Amino acid sequence: MIHFSDIVSGALQGEQQATVLQQWLQAASAAGLQKTKAMEGEAQAIANALGQALRSGARVDAFGESAWAELHQVLADLSRSRAAQGQSAGDTSVFVLALKKPLLDVLQRELSGADAAAVASSFWELTQMVDRMAQLTATTFQKAREDIIVRQQEELLELSTPVVKLWEGVLAVPMIGTLDSNRTQVVMETLLQRIVETGSELAIIDITGVPTVDTLVAQHLLKTVTAIRLMGADCIISGIRPQIAQTIVHLGIDLQGIVTKATLADALAVAMQQSGWQVTRKA
Repeated sequence: MIHFSDIVSGALQGEQQATVLQQWLQAASAAGLQKTKAMEGEAQAIANALGQALRSGARVDAFGESAWAELHQVLADLSRSRAAQGQSAGDTSVFVLALKKPLLDVLQRELSGADAAAVASSFWELTQMVDRMAQLTATTFQKAREDIIVRQQEELLELSTPVVKLWEGVLAVPMIGTLDSNRTQVVMETLLQRIVETGSELAIIDITGVPTVDTLVAQHLLKTVTAIRLMGADCIISGIRPQIAQTIVHLGIDLQGIVTKATLADALAVAMQQSGWQVTRKA
């Protein structure tokens, strides 16, 4: 009796493969997916890898073995590519699951004279195989989307905490929004790196745009100031509004030894004085 693997691998090469691919894309379109050139290429790559795996003796009940490695890679590349393009995990899984219909048709045709047990066994094996392929794409897609989200969050953190060189020896970091541990870490790393690159001796951290200051935010600020001082530079914290000043006093947070100013303008005046610059109004 012809084995399931021989039937399916045979259908995935030569002229039979072209027929299977055409029926696969038709099934995908019937499921609501738009047929594209990219989809045709994806289907071709999956069919080639699947056929190769089955011809090399890959077993459906051991889908994690190395014999399936090439197919795993093709499916992973498919998921990552679609995730990067903003497509959905559902559409990706539906596309892979659409392969069931043409392969079931092949099995039905090739096993037309076989006993019911053999037909049921082959159908079940095919169902398991395609389901595991779809599950792999969904898992990889989710991981790829999570990686993209994490990377975008990191990029947004960097964009939301710019380090500006005001003039020779003076840097400024305007803080806007909530100050948490991750953002503080980005600020420290970016600011310390810029201090090294520019040889600056003074950094202004402006918290005018920070809505509230609690114990955690104050601790983050103190850690940043400590790190700056360890690099041999000094720091000024500006944007200390009346409400923030009252909160700091109420929380018992000690900012002694740290220069604080109510506005960025005041901090700039101190920075100019310390760096020896003087601004005069033109007569």
